[in-house]
Amino acid sequence: MTLEQNPSAQSRGGLDVPFLRRLGLHRPELRAWATYDWANSPFQSTIITAVFPIFFADVAAAGLSPAETTARFAWATTIAVAITALIGPFLGAIADAHAVRKRMLAAFVGLGTMTTALMVFIGKGDWPLAAALFLVANIAVATSFIFYDSLLPHIASREEMDRVSTSGYAIGYLGGGIVLALNLAWILAPTSFGLTDSTSGIRLSFLSVAVWWAVFTIPLLRHVPEPPSLITPSDAADVGVILAATRQVWDTFHELRGHRNAFLMLIAFLLYNDGIQTIIRMAAVYGAEIGIDRNAQIAAFLLVQFVGIPCSFLFGMFAGRVGAKTAIFVALGVYVGISVLGYAMTSAWQFFVLAGMVGAVQGGSQALSRSLFARMIPPKKSSEYFGFFSVFEKFAGIFGPAFFALAVTLTGSSRPAVLSVIVFFVAGGIVLARVDVEAGEREVA
Repeated sequence: MTLEQNPSAQSRGGLDVPFLRRLGLHRPELRAWATYDWANSPFQSTIITAVFPIFFADVAAAGLSPAETTARFAWATTIAVAITALIGPFLGAIADAHAVRKRMLAAFVGLGTMTTALMVFIGKGDWPLAAALFLVANIAVATSFIFYDSLLPHIASREEMDRVSTSGYAIGYLGGGIVLALNLAWILAPTSFGLTDSTSGIRLSFLSVAVWWAVFTIPLLRHVPEPPSLITPSDAADVGVILAATRQVWDTFHELRGHRNAFLMLIAFLLYNDGIQTIIRMAAVYGAEIGIDRNAQIAAFLLVQFVGIPCSFLFGMFAGRVGAKTAIFVALGVYVGISVLGYAMTSAWQFFVLAGMVGAVQGGSQALSRSLFARMIPPKKSSEYFGFFSVFEKFAGIFGPAFFALAVTLTGSSRPAVLSVIVFFVAGGIVLARVDVEAGEREVA
């Protein structure tokens, strides 16, 4: 049951604090839900982006050529993305049918924290173990988002979703930034913390991410209610859970195509998120190519984390005034500017300017995409629909970098490739313009 179906739930356990209300954090279940962004973000900042890739290259893949190292790491990432995209809708169907969203989230958090903690035991040359743990942990964190995101329409009204979603991203930036800063301190000055060397600091970083992720998932599991099962899979007891889920996924896909505006939103998100993910994934490579050293890049990434905190909150408030769709258009305009400036970039200070611009719009654009989609889907099938949302999000990590690589191959330089990313922002904006949000909301009212 949503808040709109149960208005009395809106005041239950809430704090009548205007500031918290503006942030969308005025009820305990909203704060508990947003805390999961705080819980998992260190995995994004430390494991996916800043620390583990370097550890994989310098320690786990010792003895391999740079090309072999890059290929093995890329394959681990690609396989994880593909598996998550394949299983997402089916797990979403099972979660909706049997009202086990929180249990499945807890299971994947357990899997993810365990594999992250086991990274402590990766030794020199243990690239198969490192790749396997990285692959499984990536599947776990990505799959957990399906159940996490699907809870949003059950705890927040349509008027609250934008603020709640952007606040989650803001809190996530803070958590990811705090843990990454601490991790970098351990790595850069290990003896100051009683550690023997930088490798010990890296291993402690992996353990800290696992513990942080596990501990701060607890508020969601305790304070966010499990939505009841509102759909009955046809003959689920007779045909089995997997077959019933397969049938339900097929039915939901056809149903999704019938929700024209939600489906258009997915297409728009696939396109412009392709551009966003390309900038995120290729920034370090492009920065190195034009001479930005590693320390400057790490500092710039920290800048993204901490600029993202206030800007994500502000985007939620901005969306409350102009609408989520208009706010996303503004973010896409900034991304076009980022691509143009990136094309002309020649020095480290410009890299920091671009990092600040990315931090200003990255969290807000993705958070508002999540909440806008949530407002146009049937709440009772939220896990299934977010399973498809996950599929489109994962494909956004494939096409953009491939287009970037093709542009580099054809031109012989990354500069035109950076400029070519504008195509995704423009195409996504064109499709987004065709989304009628009010009509989409009426369809599932």
